Amino acid sequence: MTIARRTLLVSTAALLLATQGLFAAHAADTTLTIGYQPIVEPSRVPQADGTYEKVTGAKINWQKFDGGADVIAALASGSIDIGYVGSSPLAAAASRELPFETIFVVGLISEAEALAVKGISKPEELAGKKIATPFVSTAHYSLLTALKHWNVDPKSVEILNLRPPEIAAAWTRGDIDGAYVWDPVLSEIKKTSTVLATSADVAKWGGPTFDAWIVSKKFAEAHPDIVTGFVKVTGDAYADYRAKPDAWNATSTQAEKIARLTGAKQEDVPALLKGYYFPSLEEQAGADLLGGATAKAVAETSAFLLEQGKIPAVLADYGPYVSARWAQEAAKLSF
Repeated sequence: MTIARRTLLVSTAALLLATQGLFAAHAADTTLTIGYQPIVEPSRVPQADGTYEKVTGAKINWQKFDGGADVIAALASGSIDIGYVGSSPLAAAASRELPFETIFVVGLISEAEALAVKGISKPEELAGKKIATPFVSTAHYSLLTALKHWNVDPKSVEILNLRPPEIAAAWTRGDIDGAYVWDPVLSEIKKTSTVLATSADVAKWGGPTFDAWIVSKKFAEAHPDIVTGFVKVTGDAYADYRAKPDAWNATSTQAEKIARLTGAKQEDVPALLKGYYFPSLEEQAGADLLGGATAKAVAETSAFLLEQGKIPAVLADYGPYVSARWAQEAAKLSF
């Protein structure tokens, strides 16, 4: 999945002045439950500021999750309406034909996820070692892709299913030899480890990964204005970061808000943001993302998961699980 680099600049202040109450008449009595993960990315800022509530007019219940598999389970049970997931759990959920749509590609994962190890200097030394990763996550997918690339039998490695906080604790105790995980836990364990591969490397080996926001089809059909508003706020946060990344420095209010919601150290936030490429709202609906390539990437991920025995079957078409509609509608909201 490739992306042409373009920048869309929209003033968040202008957005608030023009849209505060735009959707409120329709959303005043609506509660929106959002499942987010403590990932360092621009939309943590409007989350901290209450911008999503102001623009959509909905009462928002934010629920924190430590992995995409848990987000998918919550969406499937109806306990959340919008959720933040990686491409691997997204593909697994689509293959199970859960009723949802991908509405925003958060970022293409590069250096933000990696395999960090200790006492291991080359891939063949992974055999017999304990490597932790959250199962059915982008990190798990990347780990399996890397092992395949290195011709290392996954069965020869003791792969443990641990969530990021559990990985951090296991690493501190010395219970594991390595972990494929994401920031901010990754940034901490990297201080006493060696990085054997990053997701940027894995992408070159044929396994690109990304994060995304998804919405239940039931909620989207009932509250299209709220979903459009959510996408608009998210896209504008990305535009602000892309237009002036240097302003999101270690002493900035943006870094403070992101650190508060993710548990990352404030001084680490600028570097962690650089671990992703954040597509603009303008790019979202294009052929390189929601307009075509995202569905193709989900299909390819699903094929790999089937090969690895992680899902029972693949679908003929993953198009129904990806929608450019919301980005297109959000882009029309100019102020």
